[in-house]
Amino acid sequence: MAKKARLIVYAGLMLMALLLNVIGVSAQGGTVLVLEIEGPVTPVMLSYISRGIRQAEAAGAEAMVVVLDTPGGSMMLMEETVKAIRASEVPVIVYIAPSGAMAASAGTVITLAAHVGAMAPETSIGAASPVGSEGQDLGETGEKKAQEIMKAQVRGLVQRRGEEVVAWAEQTIDEARASSSSEALELGVIDFVATGLDDLLEQADGLVVMVMEKEIVLHTAGAIREKLPMNPLERLMHVISDPTIAVILMTIGVNALIYELAAPGGYVGGIVGIICLGLGLYALGVLSVDYTGLIFIGLSFVLFALDIKAPTHGVLTAGGVASFVFGAVLLFQSTAFDVPWGAIIGMAALTGGFFVFIVAKAIRAQSWRVTTGSDALIGAAAVARTDLDPRGTVFLMGEYWDAVGEEGGSIQAGRTVEVVGREGFCLRVRVKSTEH
Repeated sequence: MAKKARLIVYAGLMLMALLLNVIGVSAQGGTVLVLEIEGPVTPVMLSYISRGIRQAEAAGAEAMVVVLDTPGGSMMLMEETVKAIRASEVPVIVYIAPSGAMAASAGTVITLAAHVGAMAPETSIGAASPVGSEGQDLGETGEKKAQEIMKAQVRGLVQRRGEEVVAWAEQTIDEARASSSSEALELGVIDFVATGLDDLLEQADGLVVMVMEKEIVLHTAGAIREKLPMNPLERLMHVISDPTIAVILMTIGVNALIYELAAPGGYVGGIVGIICLGLGLYALGVLSVDYTGLIFIGLSFVLFALDIKAPTHGVLTAGGVASFVFGAVLLFQSTAFDVPWGAIIGMAALTGGFFVFIVAKAIRAQSWRVTTGSDALIGAAAVARTDLDPRGTVFLMGEYWDAVGEEGGSIQAGRTVEVVGREGFCLRVRVKSTEH
């Protein structure tokens, strides 16, 4: 009996431990996956969010939080990101943070697509007016079409929030309207304002959201937060998508390639140039820039090269610097991105200096007289040690050489001669012109 009693007690204790474990997991609210995105909407951002959704679904997470700070980007990528969020089987919370962050342009629509929208204090959302694929303003007809498509899309996303939010969303597209976090909360554009992730998960706890046409109650209070960082490749591609980095890469790439062409043989310049130019072009492609600016940047390099080949006392170099600055500004003027003036002026000055002092010297070095090998003897001055009639001996660079007069006839010993050719170990010489 005593043995049976002990077994019953042990079984009861194990059952109690199991129940306590289940209750503890329930109280914690499971796991919440956290992604952090800062920068433009790019293919990397879409890939990162899609990977996060797959991992959250596989882990059975309570929710996935996207901490977002973006000036916007491509409409096509925005639409793909919205599709990924709406197809998620795990609730997606978009949290515009930290303070000072924004979800502008495409970022606005991505936030509205989330199952829960939240903002940190002193953040902003809005200004979703569409632009062309290269960042330029659209023509009247094209702009109207793009606006109507975007408005239809956001109406479907925010209808659940009421007519006032629908009107606000349409104004962000038609009039580039933007709102602060407090204004967005008052209008009902977002669900709440949170001061941090802890506050976010506390306020989200108990919310009922529609996920794939099913009602889900969020249990996020006390949830275990699991951060999902970008992998090394995503991080690299995201970093180079920064406008300043993109222009720097382009500038280094073109400079390195031009230097390789000016002083061929090293290969390092060519390899570095191709890599930097390729990365820079990728970044400009995903940033939807105005390629008119790229034309002016290309023109600046042409002007630099012309000033080296046909010196104009710096006039063309000055024009090249001006063209580079104008191109760098124009490259992003129709987008939400920009390059700091300090970086633009600095790159323009360094590029101009690079051409003036480095490339120019490399090109001029190719025209210098050879100073080694057989070719170095041509044009050198020697002294006849014996009469050249027409053959004899000359003293050249500390050595005695057999020599023959080019013009025939006799050259007296002691005369200064000039080497005009070489045949094996015999030099062909003539009397220097000053001694004719």
